[in-house]
Amino acid sequence: MTEPLRDDAPTAPLDPSLGRARGAVTAAYVAQGLGYAVIVTSLPALQQRQDIRDAAIVSILVLGVAVAAALGSVIANAVAVRWGSRTALSLGLIVQAVALPVIALPTPFAVFAGAFGVFGVGLGCVDAAAAMQGVAVQRAYGRHLLGSFFAAATAAAIAGALLVSAVALTATAAGIALICAAVIALGAAVIGIRFLLREVPIDEALPPGERANLPRAGIWIFGLVILAVFIADSAVSTWSTQYLQLDLETLAWIAPLGYAAYQAVVLVTRLVTDRLIPALGRPRLVAIAAVTSAIGCAVVALVPFPAAAIIGFALAGVSAGVLIPVTFGAAGELSPAHSDQVIARVNLFNYAGAILGAVVVGLLADVTGYGPAFLIPAVALAAILLAVRRFRSPSRVGEVASPGTQATGTGTSR
Repeated sequence: MTEPLRDDAPTAPLDPSLGRARGAVTAAYVAQGLGYAVIVTSLPALQQRQDIRDAAIVSILVLGVAVAAALGSVIANAVAVRWGSRTALSLGLIVQAVALPVIALPTPFAVFAGAFGVFGVGLGCVDAAAAMQGVAVQRAYGRHLLGSFFAAATAAAIAGALLVSAVALTATAAGIALICAAVIALGAAVIGIRFLLREVPIDEALPPGERANLPRAGIWIFGLVILAVFIADSAVSTWSTQYLQLDLETLAWIAPLGYAAYQAVVLVTRLVTDRLIPALGRPRLVAIAAVTSAIGCAVVALVPFPAAAIIGFALAGVSAGVLIPVTFGAAGELSPAHSDQVIARVNLFNYAGAILGAVVVGLLADVTGYGPAFLIPAVALAAILLAVRRFRSPSRVGEVASPGTQATGTGTSR
């Protein structure tokens, strides 16, 4: 029997193991946010250590991580179908824990680049599998939780950047931060193996004829929403500081404030998203978030003043803060029996959006300048309004990521 997700559910689950499962998923999101932030903020130190003088090589490394992450999402799907998302998530965290120390140590460039690729595989695996587990825990709880999970990742990313800053003056600056991230990823994997929700894998739960019976139209619609959000996210992350410092000629200490404002809004909106869904309804919340962020990007594009740009970047943060958890939650409801498969496929659009946001905006900026180039994410975000109606389907509880998921969080994965 099912019922809509509700906002007045008890703050603690009746079964204590559900609380442990929620904590394990939160730990996975923390490890993910921290690890990625440490990697990207350590790039200058790593570049210097490896004597990489060509910025194009760094760009290729970052692009390689995105491509490897897409492969990781595919691997997460295959593992979840065969052994359950608990196994997929733990595997992804272990892969990251192995790759990060290799990146931290002085090694030949080929080994260094290979470790980056391995980290990307783990990154994509965790991206997909953490969302699978988050949807399963949310259903078991009977109320919206994905916003809080993504908020944990954002807060951990901020902590990761601060960690890199704190050790920046030491002789082994990048190494210390990367090793810390590896230890946290390994710890999250150990916690996950013990406490994440156990599932009866799709290969065992469904007859062969039904395993590929996926809601493809819904996957494409929600995938394109994720694509649009990550076009904006990547554009702001990659080009906001350059726009403020190079085009608008702000002081060096002011230029990073655009991205800081963006991340602050992402964190705040993720903290309140779980409460806003029942208060406003998903379609209205999606529409408000899409319009607000599209306006923010348009302000950046059309009002060439530092204060306006910083406000615009802040408004753009609403999309990543609200739409990512809401969209993954809605995607997980398209077909509860195939939830893991659906989420893995929707997650692939993440990386396409990230690449497009960095590359297309950058290429257009060479012609128009950085400001007008932000019309690209503005249009992409506005297009989300065409998908608002697909968010009307009611949320359900009592269903899990695949038939046979045990809400108690006990037992063993098959």
